[in-house]
This record gives sequence, structure tokens and C-alpha cells, in this order.
Amino acid sequence: MYKILEKKVLAPSIFMMKILAPRVAKAAMPGQFIILRVDEKGERIPLTVCDTDANEGSVTIVVQTIGCSTRQMEGYEAGDFFYDFVGPLGVESELISEDKDELKKLKIMFISGGVGAAPVYPQVKWLHENGIKADVIMGFKNKEMVILEEEMKSVSNNVYVATDDGSYGFKGMVTNQLQALVDEGNHYDLVVAIGPMIMMKFVCKLTEQLGIKTVVSMNPIMVDGTGMCGACRITVDGETKFACVDGPEFDGHKVNFDEALNRSTMYKAEEAVKNTETYCAAGGIK
Repeated sequence: MYKILEKKVLAPSIFMMKILAPRVAKAAMPGQFIILRVDEKGERIPLTVCDTDANEGSVTIVVQTIGCSTRQMEGYEAGDFFYDFVGPLGVESELISEDKDELKKLKIMFISGGVGAAPVYPQVKWLHENGIKADVIMGFKNKEMVILEEEMKSVSNNVYVATDDGSYGFKGMVTNQLQALVDEGNHYDLVVAIGPMIMMKFVCKLTEQLGIKTVVSMNPIMVDGTGMCGACRITVDGETKFACVDGPEFDGHKVNFDEALNRSTMYKAEEAVKNTETYCAAGGIK
């Protein structure tokens, strides 16, 4: 059982939880994720590690309430316990293994969409702690949905917030913001994009035109998180990869996004049934 140390609402339907999981906190690296189960009958929910505190033994996750299980999670408070909290899973960010002096020579841009800010933060924080600067574009639907802005500013060189409706920061998509920065004469050697799959697809289309190497963090349907079930398979450069063990990060210009997007809709009908109020009230996933 894993105790919830802290819970904080960040935006409508988005909340942060700090979980007591000492072994995960000690081992987790930026780019990796965990899988939790709310209770003994709960489904396995993959969530990116947003932050860790090895001394406290805590792992911070950010959750957006979308389906039955995340709605169940939303009902838990500090002092409650989750049944399972497994990790760290996946491969750490490739930046971790790069020569730090070489990274200092690069102009790095991170692009996050919505709750993608959560997995971007630990990577930018790690770079900051190692004396490496990075810029960040954070995209949201509107001002009300902005999360982790101050946290990101504390570890970034520059933070650019873009909102679809222009209610805060730059008006437009993250791709519009990136293009505007390039048009102003800014140069970038590397883009790391994390967020909704459709957002990452269009970021990659733009960066391919601009000739900027791009890394994406894939979030396909996932079940066991160990490569056994094959649910999270994607095609990268014509080869089958499993996001849970080969990723979640891949060369964005080699990912078959159309296939991945199509696979992500395979269980929409089942999800709709299981996401009804009646089903969730009856105990959720069985």
C-alpha cells in the first residue's frame, strides 16, 4: 500500500499527488513512468513521474481526470492509500546519458501540451541542476488550464506560454509559437515534445521542415508496462517498438503517427461504456 502524502488541485480536472514510494523515488530518472492501481480490482494506470524527493521518499504525479479510474483517483485525499505503485518503468531521457559539456553547447527547446508539462518539468529540472539551459513552450486551451508555470520558470532559461484562445500569453498553438520564435531569429538544435499525440505529430511536421532534431514521448494504450502484452506497440522507422520498454522517447521524425493515432481510438466504444456514471458508481473497472 502506498500512502498519499499530499494532494493539490492545479486546474479544473487536473490534480497533483505526492506518493510515499521510497524505492521508486530513489531509482526514478527523468523520462520514466510508473503504473498504479487504485485498489485491488483497479485497472493499471500509467503516469509519468513529475518529480521525486529521495530524502522524503516521495514521487510526484500529475493526473488529468478523463475516465472512470482517474475519477476514482480524484476522490482520494492525503492520508489515503493506493494499492499498487510500480516503477520506475521505461527508459530514461536520452539527455541523461549525453556528455554535459556537449549539451551546454546546444540550444534546446521543450514543448509541452496540457499535462505534458508534468513530464517536461523533471527533464528541464535535471538540465538546470547540471548547468544546462533550456527554453520551454507550454501550450494550453486557455488561461484556466495553465499548470506548473512557476515551477517551470524556476528551472528554465525562457518559458513561453501559448493558449488556443489567447486568454493568456501567446495566442495560438505551440507550433505557431515555435514558428514565431524561429522567425524572430532564434535557432534550436533540439526539440523535445511531450503532450497529446496529435500535438506531437504537428510539432514533428514543423521541425522536420525546419531541420531540427526532435524527440517525442509516446503515450499509446498500455497494459502491463513490461513489453509482454504488446498493447503499446508503435512503428518507428519501419520497425515495431514497445513504448513501455523501448521508450517512451523516440525520434519524432521516424514515428508513424497516423498508425499510432488510429490505434489510440480502438477502444473508444468500450471506454464510453465504462466511463458512464452508473458504471463508475458500481465500482469501476472489473
